[in-house]
Amino acid sequence: MPTLRRILHLAPQNISGVPITFVAAERKLGFESRLITLMRDPRGYEEDVCLELPFLRSRGVRWMKQAVSQPARLQISNRILQSAAAPPRWQAHSWAEKGLIALREHIWQARIARVMREIDFWNFDLYQLEGGLEFFRDGRTVRELKRRGKKIVCLYTGSDLRTRGLIPAVDDCADLRLTLEYDHLALDSSLTHILFPFAFETIAAAAPRLHGETIILGHAPTNRAAKGSAEIIAAAQSLAHDFSIRLELIEGVPHAEAMRRKARCDIFIDNLGELGYGVNALEGLALGVCTCTSLRPEFLARYPEHPFVEITFENLKAQLQRLCAQPELRASFAHAGRAWAEKNHGATQIVQTIHGSLQTISGANHV
Repeated sequence: MPTLRRILHLAPQNISGVPITFVAAERKLGFESRLITLMRDPRGYEEDVCLELPFLRSRGVRWMKQAVSQPARLQISNRILQSAAAPPRWQAHSWAEKGLIALREHIWQARIARVMREIDFWNFDLYQLEGGLEFFRDGRTVRELKRRGKKIVCLYTGSDLRTRGLIPAVDDCADLRLTLEYDHLALDSSLTHILFPFAFETIAAAAPRLHGETIILGHAPTNRAAKGSAEIIAAAQSLAHDFSIRLELIEGVPHAEAMRRKARCDIFIDNLGELGYGVNALEGLALGVCTCTSLRPEFLARYPEHPFVEITFENLKAQLQRLCAQPELRASFAHAGRAWAEKNHGATQIVQTIHGSLQTISGANHV
C-alpha cells in the first residue's frame, strides 16, 4: 500500500464525537487528518469543516420523509433485525423521494465544490466514509476517488445500516468495510468489526462514593426507543420504594453538560436491548462510574473479562438492586472499568488496527 500521509473523514455529523476522535488519533500518530461533516451535531461536539447543508434535519424534512420514504427506515428499535440473505440496501422508495434527493443535492453542489477546493479534496491518500455515506447518493464522488486509485474505507456506526441500509454505489467502491456494531454482522457477515475509538486523555476518573444518602442512577438516551429507556426508568422508579434513588435522566443537553452530570452518578446505565454498548458506556467507564449495559453474545465470547454489569430485560431490576445494596461492589466495577477500556478502546490503537487491515488487503491484492 502506498504510504499514507493525508487522511480525510466524511461524516453526516460528528455523531457521539467518534469521527473527530479518529481525526485526533491520526494527528497524534503524525498524519494530516481532516473531517468534513454535512451538518452539526446538536450536542456541540468539536467540528473541523462543517458544510452546514440545508434540508437535513428540519421539521419540514422530517415531515417529508414520513410522506415519501419507506416507513421501516424511520423506525428506531433496541431489538436486532432478523439475519438476511443479503445486506439491506438503500434505494429511493418512490419517485417523489428520488426527485427530492436530486433537488437537494443540486442545491448543495456549489457549497460542496467550494469546500473541496479549499481543502484540496482530491489529494488525500485515504478517505474514510463514516456511515458509508458521501455527498451524493449516486456515489459520483467516491467513484472518481476509485478511478484515481485512492484508498476508501466504509465504516458503519449504527442506524445507518440497520434502518437505511448500505448505499451500493458507495459501498461497492470500498477497499475495507468496517462496523463498530456487533449486531451489524447479522445483517452483513462480510463486514469486519472494530471497537469504538475513545480518547481518555482529557477525562479524569473520580473515586467511587462509598457513602451517601442518595444513590444517583444515570441514563443518557439520544433516542429512548433505541436505549430501552422506558424499562430503565420503570426499574428505577420501582427501586425507589426500597432505596433512596435519584434518576439522573440526561438528554437534550450539550455534550459537556452531559459529561458533568454523568460524572456525579453512582451507577450509569447505557442501554437495555439487543444492540450492545456504545460511546455512552465508554464515557461511564472513563469517568470511573459503575456502568451497566446489555451486551451482544459475540462481545461476551471475545471479551469475557469485561468490566460492565450485564443487564437484560429479565435481570435489570435484580442487578440494579444488587448494586444499590452493595456500594463496595459498585466500586469494584468502577475501578476495573477504565483500565479495561484504555486497553481495548484506545483511539490510536483502533486507528493502527484499521491501517494494518488496509496493508494486509493491499498486500494480498499484489500477490
